[in-house]
Amino acid sequence: MLKRRIILFAGTTEGRLIAELLSRLKVDSRVCVTSEYGAQLLPEHSCIRVSQAPLEKMEMEQLIRDENPEAVIDATHPYAVNVTGNIKEACKTDGVNYIRVIREEPTGETKGAVYTDSLEEAIEYLKHRDGNILLTTGSKYINAFTVLPGYQERVYGRVIPAVESITASTGCGIPASHLICMQGPFSVEMNQALIRQFNIKYLVTKESGATGGFPEKLAAAEDCGITAVIIGRPERETGLTVTRLAQQLTEWYPQAEEPEERLISIVGIGMGNRRSLTAEAAEACETAQVIIGANRVAEAVANPRQTVYHAYKPKEIVAYLAEHPEYQKVAIVFSGDVGFYSGAKKLPDYLNQPCRIISGISSMAYFCNKIGKSWDDVKPLSLHGKQDCLVTALRLHGKVFALLGGGNTAAGQCRKLVQYGLGSCQVVIGENLSYDTEVIHQGQAAEFDDLQTDKLAVLYAEYPDYAGAQQNSGIPDSLFIRGEVPMTKEEIRSIAVAKLRLTSDAVLYDIGAGTGSVAVEAALQMEHGMVYAVERNPQAIALIEQNRIKFLTDNIEVITGEAPGALSDLPIPSHVFIGGSSGNLRDILTLVLAKNPAVRIVITAITLETIGQVMDCIHSLSILDKDIVHVAAGKAKQAGPYHLMQGMNPVYIISFTGGR
Repeated sequence: MLKRRIILFAGTTEGRLIAELLSRLKVDSRVCVTSEYGAQLLPEHSCIRVSQAPLEKMEMEQLIRDENPEAVIDATHPYAVNVTGNIKEACKTDGVNYIRVIREEPTGETKGAVYTDSLEEAIEYLKHRDGNILLTTGSKYINAFTVLPGYQERVYGRVIPAVESITASTGCGIPASHLICMQGPFSVEMNQALIRQFNIKYLVTKESGATGGFPEKLAAAEDCGITAVIIGRPERETGLTVTRLAQQLTEWYPQAEEPEERLISIVGIGMGNRRSLTAEAAEACETAQVIIGANRVAEAVANPRQTVYHAYKPKEIVAYLAEHPEYQKVAIVFSGDVGFYSGAKKLPDYLNQPCRIISGISSMAYFCNKIGKSWDDVKPLSLHGKQDCLVTALRLHGKVFALLGGGNTAAGQCRKLVQYGLGSCQVVIGENLSYDTEVIHQGQAAEFDDLQTDKLAVLYAEYPDYAGAQQNSGIPDSLFIRGEVPMTKEEIRSIAVAKLRLTSDAVLYDIGAGTGSVAVEAALQMEHGMVYAVERNPQAIALIEQNRIKFLTDNIEVITGEAPGALSDLPIPSHVFIGGSSGNLRDILTLVLAKNPAVRIVITAITLETIGQVMDCIHSLSILDKDIVHVAAGKAKQAGPYHLMQGMNPVYIISFTGGR
């Protein structure tokens, strides 16, 4: 029968996590730390009894005899070699199971870093070099660096904000103005800021693993072009990682009652500045044991007691949580609001358990309020790595807010507005929202066609000639730029587009697009869709380009080539219009039905030979709801005081849906 009693030597992030797990498992635990600050970080629970004082070997032996534990867990710092040696010996003397907690080893070496085998070797290296030094090795080792020439002017020490650390540092001659009293973890950006603030040339660090912020230190040193002086661990230890130990303890001490379900909060943190956090979001982040999110987002809200894991893809997050049962309170953080073009959208489905969704302040709400614009009639749009249709959104809504990124830059969007004759549009561009480096640019689109901004910027635009509802069908032929290229006439076009049964998010192939009249009329009905106008005639291609600009339909993409070959790499179609097939009708139909067996197809035909080809294909292919219409239209032409009807070529309009 297990006694359910443990002695834990803590003082590290790993020690805190293990103490929290022991409290959840209700294991009677004596937790030993060496400072008041270390004690403050431990969980408050009736089964956790804290001892706050350094212990010598004999005192450790007495403690083990008094407590009579199942095991002693050593979660002290990797560099506390003497302490670890004493704990091992005390356990051996009293015949108690000893468990060493180890940190995962870093892999590889960092470019531009200097590796030393000992503290003495690092000091010897620095003796012969000029420049300021940032020590991140803790107050225990700071005295050793006072042998460096001019140390009082050169050496800066980052120590935890505890009285004993500050006293130890100032007591050996380091000026108080050269002490940076902060508790980690530290982001790359924070390390960079300190390096630049104090004109650091050398950053001294121990190889303390991810928990000790080692990767962030190296990344900051490399980005700032300074030298990281790395003191290797005194020895490579064997033992259990926190994750493996958590599994072991859970097996030893199954909970007597049903365990509490893991609390996962999906949190929108606003723009990134802590001041933009809602109270609910701040509470969820503050109480979490682990913060998960993209680098900048996670670091913006992490506090000193938390583990930070950088990930934003659902599969990576789920895998990490499965591997780390020790974390019961989890905050998965996203910038802005989780309901506004956020990576959080699909995450709940992957997590497969109830989770708390906490809204944040969206970039749209923040930015529109910042520039004094009401946003209840503004169209939100994400161009972050998505199809570029800013012009279409402006045409339909008059006011647009767009998230930029993924290749869609502010300058690129402004150049596009100029291309479509909208260079006079009023635009406001924001970058680094909510940060001290926030910048807002305001003016006409034509003024910003070469503007350089942060890659994650936002843009607000107003269309000066917006007139509300737009005509979406029955466009007069005279409004199109025509040239000498044949065009599907207005009456036929209206029927054909109606037969397509387009949806707002349709993907339409317009094959044999001619002047682009069908493509334009279809695009006007597809706010969130795309038209791929396929044409081989250079004159026709030029006309399509001119017409899509005239009608502000940037949701048309011109594909130069002949079907079916030109269709192979296009997205799967939901709809297909065939105005000309160049004799390749069967091959075209075979290809589009293979891409989407349920595709909606409309074909127009004038010659009897084409009608024969269509009917042969219909009989041999799997289709549904076949419909054939023969249209013979006449149009009045004025002749003096009279109007004469002139007949147009009769046209067959064949429509059907693939039979899946």
